[in-house]
Amino acid sequence: MNSLLPKLNDIHTLRERRTPPNGRRASFHVSAQQQLKPELEKDGDIGRLWMTEERDYRDCIDSGIITALLLGPLVSASALLVSLPAAEFGSPLSSLSPRWLVEPPLASSTIPPTVALVRSRRNMFEMASLCSFLISIHFESSRRADIRVAKEREGGVRSGLLPKSELRRFGSYVGMTVIMVSIAVGVKTAATSTGSSLWSELSMFDVLTVSLFYQFCLYVMIRLARRGFTLGELCFVAQCATALVMETTNLTISRIWPISTPFIKTFRRPTPLLIYQLALIPGCLLAGFLLSPLLVLSRNIAQKPLHRLRFPEDKLIQRRGLAAAVYAGFALFIGGVVGVWTQWCLGWRNPWAWVVFWLLEGRRPWSRLVLLGYWGILGSLSVAGWNRQLARQRRYRHLNGHGAGHNAPARTGNGTLTQDGHVSESAIQSPVGTASSSVTEMLDAADKHVPTLGLNARRKFFHALAVLMFLPGIIIDPAFTHLSFSAAFALFTFAEYVRYFALYPFGAAVHVFLSEFLDHRDSGTAILSHFYLLTGCAGSIWLEDSKPILELTGVLVLGVGDALASIIGRKIGKHRWSSASGKSVEGSAALAGSVWLCALLLRLSGIVDPFSLWKYGCAIGLGSLLEALSMQNDNLVLPLYVWCLLALFDV
Repeated sequence: MNSLLPKLNDIHTLRERRTPPNGRRASFHVSAQQQLKPELEKDGDIGRLWMTEERDYRDCIDSGIITALLLGPLVSASALLVSLPAAEFGSPLSSLSPRWLVEPPLASSTIPPTVALVRSRRNMFEMASLCSFLISIHFESSRRADIRVAKEREGGVRSGLLPKSELRRFGSYVGMTVIMVSIAVGVKTAATSTGSSLWSELSMFDVLTVSLFYQFCLYVMIRLARRGFTLGELCFVAQCATALVMETTNLTISRIWPISTPFIKTFRRPTPLLIYQLALIPGCLLAGFLLSPLLVLSRNIAQKPLHRLRFPEDKLIQRRGLAAAVYAGFALFIGGVVGVWTQWCLGWRNPWAWVVFWLLEGRRPWSRLVLLGYWGILGSLSVAGWNRQLARQRRYRHLNGHGAGHNAPARTGNGTLTQDGHVSESAIQSPVGTASSSVTEMLDAADKHVPTLGLNARRKFFHALAVLMFLPGIIIDPAFTHLSFSAAFALFTFAEYVRYFALYPFGAAVHVFLSEFLDHRDSGTAILSHFYLLTGCAGSIWLEDSKPILELTGVLVLGVGDALASIIGRKIGKHRWSSASGKSVEGSAALAGSVWLCALLLRLSGIVDPFSLWKYGCAIGLGSLLEALSMQNDNLVLPLYVWCLLALFDV
């Protein structure tokens, strides 16, 4: 039995174990995907970036071209729309609701914060249109290249779509990037000289920075998270990253040259919440980029078998040294560079002391501490419970017939799993704890007869957990929840560094734990599902609308609607939307109905302000239809689609 255990030296190659679940959203979806994909390829309907190929993307019959081109501008336009009423009334103060217990935003002496927010969101919309323009050039260039290769093959010329050399691919991508930046600059110059309003809110610096960084993000993400994104997901996530970087850049410029900056060009209100988010998320990403040589070396050493190492006896020492260097580098960069930048943006107030004192400034001096303790208890109990559940499931997989990961490393009753994936027999028989051995045997005997949860139930558990954790926080203290979401995202990013680059001693444990919750959408090298779930719940808070019902959109849609849609669709779903979709009419009706009923209960209880129920129902109904027809990751795109519809309908 021990010889069958996989070794964790190559933990990132254990990907074949992800069998798709049966039911509404998986088995039928995969079979339809396998049948229809060749036809789509013949029609050229699979969009690609320049110098990429189909196997770089997640296996999906819908490449997400529409999402890539329209989702970013749609979110930007909706955010602009919800910011207009406060500016029209000419309010000199922040338009944040009194429920948001945070300092007023930074502002210039000439332009009110609400007007500055409108102009900044016009800039965001034009930035999103610029990104869509660049993507369309990528699509057209790749399509023309495909046509040329097809003609050469018809003429008997052996030609490949892409160069075999990675260096040549990179060089070609850089060349295309330079060409597209030149085109964007040329369009901006022509628009300015002719007096056109095209990209009027974008400066030439904005056009250059956005064009370069957006394409840099696309290339890095497609290489590091290979097969982790569809094209639509990739382009939208890259747009979000570009927006964060532009906010960081504009905020820094406004602090360096405050006199020459008429307003702070950030797409959200420049409160301390935004400052901390820009410090946490881009700061963590920048730290990973600067420490990438050490991270890549750690991954390479962890993946290499002992017989291929020059000094195999030093492998553990090398991994410990690299991990210590990475941990120290993160601590120094976050505590030093990022900490100083945050202190500078806060007017030289200590950022650590600011957080401590801000914890005591909730509705009650103790309310935020209680909320923090509530989250800590729920999170600890869920992780501890799942650790026991998954350990038992791996141990008795041969009895209960379940198991998400056929190749996942396991602990057995005969030994313990070491960091390198070997089973240590030193702890098989221990004289210590003899008194409790009988109790353990009784628990193990009972475990054999307790049913384990399937993959879909395990994943939807975290949707329910999101409701329990985030709904009270958004209702009671949205400002504190905003900051907590940012901290959680940064923590997830650091945990993915630990897992992806196999940092000692936590990399293997994080990988084994997350591997038990993956489905066919996590087929790439990076694990993104938990990022999508967090972003889907937090997006409506991060966009900072003043209406409570819009702030709750992500939690209601994912935590209640999407979870019930999956469960009911699997149990009673019989009518499919289309032959290419594994989603049922019954599941979509459950999504729309459950979210609408939750919103009605919130309105009747007085938790949210009165709103139009029929408009809300129309928006949720259209959102459920988009969810049924789109093959993109629901956790990422569905809450944003619904939020945009609610904003456009002025709910």
